[in-house]
Amino acid sequence: MSAGKKIIIVAAVIAVLGISLYSLFAGNYNKFVQMDVAIKAAWAQVENQLQRRYDLIPNLVETVKGYAKQEKDVLVEVTNARSKVGGAGTVPDKIAANNELSGALNRLMVVVERYPDLKSNQNFMQLQTELAGTENRIAVERMRYNDAVKIYNQAIRTFPANLIASMFGFKEAAFFEAPREAKAPPQVKF
Repeated sequence: MSAGKKIIIVAAVIAVLGISLYSLFAGNYNKFVQMDVAIKAAWAQVENQLQRRYDLIPNLVETVKGYAKQEKDVLVEVTNARSKVGGAGTVPDKIAANNELSGALNRLMVVVERYPDLKSNQNFMQLQTELAGTENRIAVERMRYNDAVKIYNQAIRTFPANLIASMFGFKEAAFFEAPREAKAPPQVKF
């Protein structure tokens, strides 16, 4: 075999290896970027629904206040939890604050069971329906967010992609987990 053919073969092998390595790095990097963007888009949808709930709460609280003046503690708890949601900065902080708000809203709904006049009030019924619909939307968007996080976290932990992910600083994303209180069935007492 001549020296020219050997050089061409070596150059071809180096070119194939270079293209393969570039494809591995660029393909995985781009995949991680796309997944990261998908997580951010899914989180934005969660925040849209959380904002909807956040905006509904003052109306719900004011409606309940008119009927349940002696239930101030629960109303204060809902208001305080809502304030924490407004002040949360990071995704984990927002998750924790919204889990706290969910618990406070559940306790508020138990209080409502004690007031038959309130349950028949048209404004309250409309707010309760809106809130229930919003909670369902939050659950759907939270599920979509968690699905995106699962796919991303699996991708950055799988070999050899995990080497590329760590090289470029891709970190695991946080799941939106239900609070501990959600694991216990609600207690409704009459």
